[in-house]
Amino acid sequence: MGEKCATIFSFMLATLLFIAILAKFVQNKKKNFGKGASKFPPGRRSWPLIGDSFSWYSAVASSHPPRFVEDQVKRPSTISTTIKSFFFKMFAERQVAINLMVNQLFGVSSESEINKMAQLFSDFVDGCLSVPIKMPGFTYYTAMQARETIISKINKTIVEIRRREAATEVGNGVLGRLLEEESLPDDAIADFMINLLFAGNETTAKTILFAVYFLTQCPKALMQLTEEQDSLRSSSDDHMLTWQDYKAMPFTQCVIDETLRVGGIAIWLMREAKEDVEYQDYVIPKGCFVVPFLSAVHLDENLYKGALSFNPWRWMDPENQEKRNWRSSPFYAPFGGGARFCPGAELARLQIALFLHYFVTRYRWTQIKEDQMSFFPSARLVNGFQIRINKRLDELKMQ
Repeated sequence: MGEKCATIFSFMLATLLFIAILAKFVQNKKKNFGKGASKFPPGRRSWPLIGDSFSWYSAVASSHPPRFVEDQVKRPSTISTTIKSFFFKMFAERQVAINLMVNQLFGVSSESEINKMAQLFSDFVDGCLSVPIKMPGFTYYTAMQARETIISKINKTIVEIRRREAATEVGNGVLGRLLEEESLPDDAIADFMINLLFAGNETTAKTILFAVYFLTQCPKALMQLTEEQDSLRSSSDDHMLTWQDYKAMPFTQCVIDETLRVGGIAIWLMREAKEDVEYQDYVIPKGCFVVPFLSAVHLDENLYKGALSFNPWRWMDPENQEKRNWRSSPFYAPFGGGARFCPGAELARLQIALFLHYFVTRYRWTQIKEDQMSFFPSARLVNGFQIRINKRLDELKMQ
């Protein structure tokens, strides 16, 4: 009988707690939309805690993430309000890329040490955008544990580098250079290194994957790109590309721009208003999170005719030349903008162009299974983009 009473009491306590949370939510909602509410962006606060998470996940898991924003802007304005939702992990592991970055950033050459650091970083990435429950058994907890271990290893490496410097040795990797040239505190250096790993992890590789996928779906574009790249190959005896060759790839650049528009990895950004910001007729209060949805602009039919179609020729249209400036255009921002503009933008484009050159001039491929894009839990092709690759026959004759 006592056990039954305890159960009933626990249930009643949980119910009262839920009611209290709900009442607080309603109170805050009325407060925010009371006096001066006309200046606050329109929109609904949706459910407590989960917000618009379900509609967000549904859109992002599809091949058309802007559907979430399209539903929002059907309301009075292109700027709208929602409560914070829980974002699950948005990045996946690509072991080779992580290994290379660990080697270059930390100057680590031992394969076992690289693998350990790469696994820790993968654990960190898996949970950094998951539900923030810091308890054993949850992905977020594992991620935070991995982060602490990474920071510990970075701090240990810092001590070792400083010891070597005392013996007139020069530090290796980006970490060593930071210690040589910057007067930053150790904790800031550790955060910076983790951010570099996070920002550079597989974004270029995924863009390359999407480029090959789009070209496979558009044989006409693949043919024109191959012809352009073949002409560059035949102009050089040693098949090594030069900077002049890279600048002589007008159609390849169109393919890259269109891949970034339709299948850009950074479909949204997250920023915090450091002060009250006036936008249109509204005021975004200090402390609010602002989420510019880049792909909603990139796939806006009002800006791009046939916005959902992969059409690299659109960038040859003089009318689109002003939009095309990815360094400053408000209509095309695959690398972000402002003070947080991606510093590796030009390098990423160069890597994509080089890959496409060697891939199309040396290989042919056939897609084995139908596929489609998804951006949940990360930017990917649902079925892994299964293809059969063969060497080009003319390439074999040249060897």
